[in-house]
Amino acid sequence: MHRVRRLSVCCLLAALTGCIAGGPATPHLHPDAMTDAPHPIETRFPTPLRYLDDVAAAASSMPPQAAPDVEGVRIGRFAGYPAVLVDTGDARAAIALHGGHLLSYVPTGGEDVFWLSPRLADAPAAIRGGVPVVWPFFGRQGQNDDVPSHGFVRTLRWHLVDAARDADGSVALTLAPPRHADLGLALLMHLRIGRTLEQTLETTNTGDVPVAFTQALHSYFRVSDVADVQVEGLDGLRFLDKNDAYAAHAQTGDWVLDDDRDPGRSDYIYTDAGGRYRLDDPGLDRRIELTTSGSHTLVVWNPGEASAERGSDMNDGAWRDFLCLEAANAGPDIVRLAPGKTHRLTQRVRVLPRD
Repeated sequence: MHRVRRLSVCCLLAALTGCIAGGPATPHLHPDAMTDAPHPIETRFPTPLRYLDDVAAAASSMPPQAAPDVEGVRIGRFAGYPAVLVDTGDARAAIALHGGHLLSYVPTGGEDVFWLSPRLADAPAAIRGGVPVVWPFFGRQGQNDDVPSHGFVRTLRWHLVDAARDADGSVALTLAPPRHADLGLALLMHLRIGRTLEQTLETTNTGDVPVAFTQALHSYFRVSDVADVQVEGLDGLRFLDKNDAYAAHAQTGDWVLDDDRDPGRSDYIYTDAGGRYRLDDPGLDRRIELTTSGSHTLVVWNPGEASAERGSDMNDGAWRDFLCLEAANAGPDIVRLAPGKTHRLTQRVRVLPRD
């Protein structure tokens, strides 16, 4: 049995103070962030002026977007959503224009890397599964309660900005949500689809004052049974447990769901994370390698049976079919971006045999 050990009272209080009050005790600054403020506080974002209009537009009939003149790329539908469909020969992928949401990535000869709920609500509801884009705040960290959880872009209609085929046969895409000047930030998402999946959130400060934000790529990795998998690369890290009032604990060994301290669920924010993890799945006979850059945080989430039963967008028992590993800037990992500067959060996903 893998166990976690509780940190000292001092560390625990520091973590609680940081997460609940909104000012982390030891925040990280990224290389492209401002360095003149050692304790950045998240920007409190008001709802953009045009946001509700854009949400309403996402629920309306969508005019067709012209397909790019790129081999292996077309505009079609996937799981009922208008989507960019990619087939490189090495992999297939689908990206919904609703939410800029990566729905599927299937290496040739393999199975889908991501889980997608079969009980999807119509737009503009957020999509359950795949890779939701969380931006410019994680949960409601640092925000008032009147903003939508996980930011402003999950329920908007994105558009395809660019598509190209690289010399190795992989396809590069750029998508963007509607831009709201009053946020002071602009977002682009870059995808590279081939033998490896690469996904990048590129955030630029378009205003004239520093902006501090949090974010995540909320990946739902498909598994044979979440109770039978483990996550390597977390041993010795500190994590904050949302189900324990964000108390701080330390990981011993690999992550497993059946933790004797709090078995059957997980809502952990791992801090000072190294950016290289493996999801070992004996049932699907594969390892998913996740490599991240531009973050110091990994969120490991599964609601467990009790919480999942309260949701309306999952079948009974569906919680067993996925594990969320989220490349993030959250908790004490806050990006403080100077005017005109750009930050990139990237995840790379590769499927490996277990041998």
